[in-house]
Amino acid sequence: MAGKDAEVFETTAGQVSAELARRGLDPDDRVTITIEASELIPGRRASRVRVVAASLSDADIDRMIKQARRDVESLLG
Repeated sequence: MAGKDAEVFETTAGQVSAELARRGLDPDDRVTITIEASELIPGRRASRVRVVAASLSDADIDRMIKQARRDVESLLG
């Protein structure tokens, strides 16, 4: 798709790979995916309620995310 204009299409998360392959993209081709905020808001709201109930700050959450990444990376070698 190099040199072509951007193309916008809608599909499900489960069908992204199949759709890109159908369009002739190789697995190593760079793509940009936009996730509509309206799809994420209910999950974010539910998560935020739990964060507030646990008296966690944004810094606490950032620290836990970084620790979880380190934990996963150590398992990968």
